[in-house]
Amino acid sequence: MVDKDGFRSNVAIVISNGMGKLFWAKRLGQNAWQFPQGGVSQGETAEQTLYRELYEEVGLESKDVKIIQRSKKWLRYHIPPKMQRRHSKPLCIGQKQKWFYLELTGEASAVRFDTTDSPEFDGWEWVNYWYPIGSVVSFKRSVYRSALLEFAPANALFEQQSRGA
Repeated sequence: MVDKDGFRSNVAIVISNGMGKLFWAKRLGQNAWQFPQGGVSQGETAEQTLYRELYEEVGLESKDVKIIQRSKKWLRYHIPPKMQRRHSKPLCIGQKQKWFYLELTGEASAVRFDTTDSPEFDGWEWVNYWYPIGSVVSFKRSVYRSALLEFAPANALFEQQSRGA
């Protein structure tokens, strides 16, 4: 769904291992990494989209995760003009995302990329909390920074708990 300003409604999914590390996914056939994300369908809530995309993109179900936090507002980024699909109507100039910070409560072995006919990822790893900001494609960096800054207190609590503090 593209709004009147040209932004597509979307969710972004940050998955923590509960010890301060984040799930970082590799785009299929590319050396490009990102958090899972996906568009909100007509009639869907952001939370419904979260669980649909979580399953479609990484094979996890609602029973495998716990929502720790969601972004207070929609975060936006612009798609560079050369990457915009000029033939689509209405023209999508960027994404507005509701971000979700999840804790993996199930097993990491449940992660899989074959739940749809067109997988988006072919690999993943756990990375340090701030690593994605410097590693994601440049036009997404500011939105990643905003989301991770908002979720940082919850992540700090995870890190304290994993150290037994």
